[in-house]
Amino acid sequence: MAASAQTAIHRRVELLRKGEDPAFIARMHSGWVVLADPQVIAGYCLLFPDPVVPHLNALQPAAQQEFLADMAAVGDVLLHECGASRINYAIYGNVEPALHAHVFPRRADEPDTLRMTQPWAHDWVGAPGFSMDLHGALVARLSRAFGTMTGHSK
Repeated sequence: MAASAQTAIHRRVELLRKGEDPAFIARMHSGWVVLADPQVIAGYCLLFPDPVVPHLNALQPAAQQEFLADMAAVGDVLLHECGASRINYAIYGNVEPALHAHVFPRRADEPDTLRMTQPWAHDWVGAPGFSMDLHGALVARLSRAFGTMTGHSK
């Protein structure tokens, strides 16, 4: 794929391969887990496949199962480490036409106006952007948890 046709997902995976993404949490069988930007819900993560593919159906069945199992493993870690009461999972690819999964830890103590809404109803503009100063401790904690709970880590 020509550089001009690459998506943000392609560019992000390249940074992860080089070890240059500060939001990196874990290397999974199917790809990479990072803390998302912005942190519209604390602990919101993204799962990127490696290699990058256009969508889930572009993967062979075994690779589809691996990606979906890794997505569930991200949810398991977030349930445990973020005090989540449930996990919201989303795969769209409409804005960035490459496979990636959004994994949101949802908490029972969220404001009533947001607790039962989908994550896109939250304030994405006002949410804190990723920074090591704000989120470095969370990245480190989640990375340790991935190493302990899933056998995947830095």
